[in-house]
Amino acid sequence: MSFIRLAIAIVMAIACLITDPIITHAETLSFSHAQLKGRDFSGRVLVGSGFANANMEGANFENADVRGAVFSASVLRKANLKGADFSGGLLDQADFAKADLSNALLVETILLRSTFDFVNIDGADFTDAIMDGGQRKWLCSKAKGTNSKTGVDTRDSLECD
Repeated sequence: MSFIRLAIAIVMAIACLITDPIITHAETLSFSHAQLKGRDFSGRVLVGSGFANANMEGANFENADVRGAVFSASVLRKANLKGADFSGGLLDQADFAKADLSNALLVETILLRSTFDFVNIDGADFTDAIMDGGQRKWLCSKAKGTNSKTGVDTRDSLECD
């Protein structure tokens, strides 16, 4: 009987060792209502983190993994969002004016009432994103390129005519 317990303990320890590196590299943090102007989050894994009502003007999220993160009512003006993965995130009422969303993943994100004035969306993937009709029309007017990770054309992801 003790051999079986030892075997189970060894299997559990191995399972923890195998899965632990994945868990320890992800950070779930709350930056809601924070002043984060110009902060560097490039390359960070911040899956499920909260950035609601935060001021991130000029922040750098290049190649960051922010899947499932909440950016509701945040300011992302002039932010570097190149190649960032926002998939499954909540980005409603966000201000993306003059931001660089080139090659970003916005798959299955909620973008309702967000603003995209003078934004760069070359190669961005908006597949199954939920947005207002006016937003879609505006983004379609400037959409071009293909996402390097998914191979999806930006215009196709926006379901442009």
